[in-house]
Amino acid sequence: MYQSHFGLRESPFNITPNPAFFYAGNERGDILEAMLYAVSHGEGIIKVTGEVGAGKTMLCRMLERRMPRHIDVIYLVNPNLDPLEVQHAIAAELGLATHGLRADEVQRSLHAELIRRHSAGRQVVLLVEEAQAMPLDTLEAIRLLTNLETARSKLLQIVLFGQPELDQHLDLSSMRQLKERITHSFTVPALHASLTADFLAHRLRAAGHEGTPIFSPAAARLIANASEGIVRRINILADKALLAAFAADAAVVEARHARQAIAESPFGQRRLQTARWWRPVALTCLLLLLIGGICWSVLAAASNL
Repeated sequence: MYQSHFGLRESPFNITPNPAFFYAGNERGDILEAMLYAVSHGEGIIKVTGEVGAGKTMLCRMLERRMPRHIDVIYLVNPNLDPLEVQHAIAAELGLATHGLRADEVQRSLHAELIRRHSAGRQVVLLVEEAQAMPLDTLEAIRLLTNLETARSKLLQIVLFGQPELDQHLDLSSMRQLKERITHSFTVPALHASLTADFLAHRLRAAGHEGTPIFSPAAARLIANASEGIVRRINILADKALLAAFAADAAVVEARHARQAIAESPFGQRRLQTARWWRPVALTCLLLLLIGGICWSVLAAASNL
């Protein structure tokens, strides 16, 4: 709706992960490079954790996009699978027919296919999303797949993407063997408030914007504060703020447009309600301090008489 108004080819703040909009700042570029190195050279399991909306799926898509040509990438996006179902799902990703096969037959079929690809100079990487939602016995079944190996190398490399609850699961004694197989762990941080304006400008440039910044510094600060650095929230608020500016026929997103966007967002409203709750408390404390200071001054003056 507002694309032509701001000179954009497409919407810059869609929440669907699009590698064309990948932002390498705030350690994300470094994490991606480290993941690529770990996949290419590691033999253990890689773990990537972050809060909801922090950008894990974007990193997952970028990892797939940047993989060397000799690496075959397969996905496991449904966490609600039991140990047998997860083997069938992985086999299906590899193009294997497993209908009616027993668990041991599926595993032999998987092993044979991985050996075939290894012999052809191929490497297979399994990307597991929403790993924190997986049953513990399913996580253990995935760990057992790392036992598939030749004399020199693993036949399957695994990357687990999950929310911080995944770390809580791995701290359980029953998950000790899986935890010990993890050789590289990465945490996707919240976006630092000082980088919010740069993040917004980057997304706008990727969408075709040229020229001066669209978001005023004040608007960027408000979005940074309300989003708490969660990039999905930043995208939602920025999109709403652009729409508010468009409706007002403004060329720049000002603070008033950002406030309107925040007021229309559930997480933004929580921040505003917190601010409203603390404001009278702060004023009361200030008043009490002022009264206390006056009383102390009176008492001190009286004692000198």
